[in-house]
Amino acid sequence: MSRVEFIHNHHAHCESGVVSSMMRHSGLELSEAMVFGLSGAMSFAYLPFLKLGGMPLVAYRSMPKSIIKGLSKNIGIKMSMQTFKDPASGEQMLDKLLDEGRVVGAQSSVFWLPYFPEQMRFHFNAHNLIIYAQERDEYLISDPVFEHSVRCEKSALTKARFVKGVMAPKGLLYYPLIVPTEIDYDKSLRKALKKTAKMMLKTPVPIAGIRGIRYLAKHIKKLQKKDKRYAKLFLGHIVRMQEEIGTGGAGFRYIYASFLQESSALMDGGDFLADASKQMSSVGDEYRQFALLIAKAIRSKKSENIDFDVIGDKLLEIADQESLVYKMILDNL
Repeated sequence: MSRVEFIHNHHAHCESGVVSSMMRHSGLELSEAMVFGLSGAMSFAYLPFLKLGGMPLVAYRSMPKSIIKGLSKNIGIKMSMQTFKDPASGEQMLDKLLDEGRVVGAQSSVFWLPYFPEQMRFHFNAHNLIIYAQERDEYLISDPVFEHSVRCEKSALTKARFVKGVMAPKGLLYYPLIVPTEIDYDKSLRKALKKTAKMMLKTPVPIAGIRGIRYLAKHIKKLQKKDKRYAKLFLGHIVRMQEEIGTGGAGFRYIYASFLQESSALMDGGDFLADASKQMSSVGDEYRQFALLIAKAIRSKKSENIDFDVIGDKLLEIADQESLVYKMILDNL
């Protein structure tokens, strides 16, 4: 048996939540919103060539592990990240790290975690959690999307860590080796804000950033000519990616709004970020309205009643509104 004193925190998103809890455990107070913003994880991508559950990937943030890597690079964290060729070596290393008293982050599949209610399980392989102790044949886990810490049989967690498929975790384990005692917020915030705004506004490819949002909107409009069953499934997939998988569009916009609000008090001349925060919160509200519009449409028994132009136009309006936030940020930096 091994155990360290660890305080579980409930967060909105798994990766940013795990990193925030790790930093606090290491003595650096960073909110989830600050972790998310400083890592430069805010993003958008519509990837029709990459399938998730048979549908094109719609991502409202950067790729898995980018929060860990982005924050580490920005503020000077040294993070150990290890993957493994087989489950036995992955479990052996986890047990060794826990015996050393480390708090360890891991990537896993949601579907094979038995503490998730059945209705919440789906094949998503980029879920993050913290293992902070083991007792006999169980791990004690701080899963940030749950209100309280949980227990999981060792064999079940090992299975979840070594699933195959898109974004296969390969048993990923990570933990901090060096954590700074203080941050140069003015420098780090300016760097992160500029990175995000430029990525969203000036990406050279049409499938990412604001251009990606508009590209998806145009694709939605074209669904009018597609098979109606596929069209409904695709719309439902957009809502699921936005509202259920990894927090999604509205949730990430709310987190980023909180980041902007915190930053307004930490960055020299950052008063304008308070206004940017309010605007980003409004963007989050519009994403929720967009999801509601789709939900009402796909509940209709008659597919011909779905107005794809209205849904697409709503997303185009969101793209215009969100772009104004990033333009404000670049204009004032």
